Amino acid sequence: MPPSDSPMRGIALKCISVTVFTLMAALIKATADSAQIPPGQQVFFRSFFALPVILGWLVLRSELRVGLLTANPMGHLYRGLVGTTAMALNFWALGLLPLPEVTAIGFAAPLLVVVLAGMFLGENVRAFRLGMVGLGLAGVLIVLSPQLQAGTAGDPLRMLGAVVALGGAGAAALAQIFVRQLVQVERTSAIVFWFSITSTGLSLLTLPFGWVMPGPWVLMQLITTGLLGGLGQILLTSAYRHADASVVAPFDYVAMIWAVALGWYVFGEVPGTAVIGGSALVILAGILIIWREHSLGLERRRQRKATPPA
Repeated sequence: MPPSDSPMRGIALKCISVTVFTLMAALIKATADSAQIPPGQQVFFRSFFALPVILGWLVLRSELRVGLLTANPMGHLYRGLVGTTAMALNFWALGLLPLPEVTAIGFAAPLLVVVLAGMFLGENVRAFRLGMVGLGLAGVLIVLSPQLQAGTAGDPLRMLGAVVALGGAGAAALAQIFVRQLVQVERTSAIVFWFSITSTGLSLLTLPFGWVMPGPWVLMQLITTGLLGGLGQILLTSAYRHADASVVAPFDYVAMIWAVALGWYVFGEVPGTAVIGGSALVILAGILIIWREHSLGLERRRQRKATPPA
């Protein structure tokens, strides 16, 4: 099914999905801090318990019979491999760094999507948008600077956390490109369902490497990450059906608002000057991209109105 041209709907869905995923990330960090749950086990719960949400959504839409059919199984496999890698790296980083810092470093993902969309999807990426990507990446480097300095000062775990988070952002950007390709021919339900199946299977491979028996409270938190993950994945995949990846992706910066609030209220984490300043640059770059796309859209509509029908 081809994507529709409804950018405002795509943007709204993306903002809601970002909020849901930030709540999920807070729960992941809580289970890592309190019970030392390893990333592979976290990926399993996030993926396996997303399946009831997805299947319930299909039943409500009366698409259970046809919603899981696929014409591109290899595309789902590739997306699953990259997406699971991104998830595991991000969960690992949440156990090493504060929530606002992991979120800020993750802002590299939507910026990289802009570049990858031009390289692999043929989307028109102009010089202005590339310049804003450069500005945003400079902001990400500012956010990274304290962690790199901490690594040279004898705290290698903080440096490791920064590198892991950046690797997760790169993998997440590539995963979003795979999603954009899949929505051309696949139903949203199939994309979300087969990703959960793939990531569940891949996460089980980490079982021999030290899974932890969680207590009742931690178990409930882990199950909730799956429920939130399923909901967020449906919203995210639907967002890319309604607008270009380079238009929707910059709205990831909404996550910073929630990350700072949750980091301060739940974990007592106060972002430093580098995190705030670097995040501001990334947000500015995203806003300028959005403004530019809006101006170009208005110009295209004026040109269509001025062109007489053939």
